[in-house]
Amino acid sequence: MIAAAVLAALATACALGAWRLTFARWPWRAPRSAILLWQSLGVTWGLASVGALLAYALEPYGAGVLYGLHTFADSAISLGMGHGLLRPADLPRLAALAAGLSLLAVLVVVLLAAGATTLRARRRHRVLLALIAHDDPGVPGVRIVDHPGAAAYCLPGLRSEVVVSAGTLSLLSQDELTAVLAHEAAHVRERHDLVLLPFTALSWALPWLGVVRNAHSSVALLVEMAADDRARRYCSPRRLATALLRFGTAGAVPAPDGALGAGSDHVMARVNRLVKPGATLPRRVRYSLVTFSVLLSASAPLLWMYPG
Repeated sequence: MIAAAVLAALATACALGAWRLTFARWPWRAPRSAILLWQSLGVTWGLASVGALLAYALEPYGAGVLYGLHTFADSAISLGMGHGLLRPADLPRLAALAAGLSLLAVLVVVLLAAGATTLRARRRHRVLLALIAHDDPGVPGVRIVDHPGAAAYCLPGLRSEVVVSAGTLSLLSQDELTAVLAHEAAHVRERHDLVLLPFTALSWALPWLGVVRNAHSSVALLVEMAADDRARRYCSPRRLATALLRFGTAGAVPAPDGALGAGSDHVMARVNRLVKPGATLPRRVRYSLVTFSVLLSASAPLLWMYPG
């Protein structure tokens, strides 16, 4: 019962921490560290929620969730469910077992489904780009689409591509275009699509939870800020800010499914951050966040093995 109570408390603490984090502004001062913390909260919440249900259901077996699952499976296969320590009459524990396994299955299946859907969307878009996009010697390494609207996005993957529209080339100056391309290159290099994928899957699985929707929005913004920070190493922050403003006023075309675009929600928050950057978090604080995130991620798996 101790493991179940601790796992339940851990899941509750992660949910509360995620809710508080959506309203915090310090993550903007260290987006990469904050993204790692978000990932840790998400993984730990999922494992702790499933583990709390399974720990309660399998308490009669002792020796932790993993051993309890193994023993219960052996009992159910070899002797029948009614012969084991869990009896059909023990409805609360059987219900917790079913709920825990169902939640685990939903989280895994939705994550795989989100990944498969994203890959299919990218494959279809790459086929389309092969038909309508072309190269431009003036913008090497970039695919150009003859569209009057403002659009700039990347298709991450093994064969990553950066795409801009003809409207973007006429809208932005050369320095602004360089800043936007540096932003998209950061998305590709740091695989921000993989960062967002679990949060997209979680929002599919639990669309009615406001904290899940807010978490996806917060991580999406942090991903854009992280790409902005990377782009600032190669271009003027003000040029990137003016490019974002031009995208906003021109009514930028949304990025297609599976892609990451330069324009996004919360444009003014990104522009203000670029024009008036605040102090970054001290290095010791960022290292502390990384250490805490790693320890938090390890806590739920360890509790799955706790024999009590």
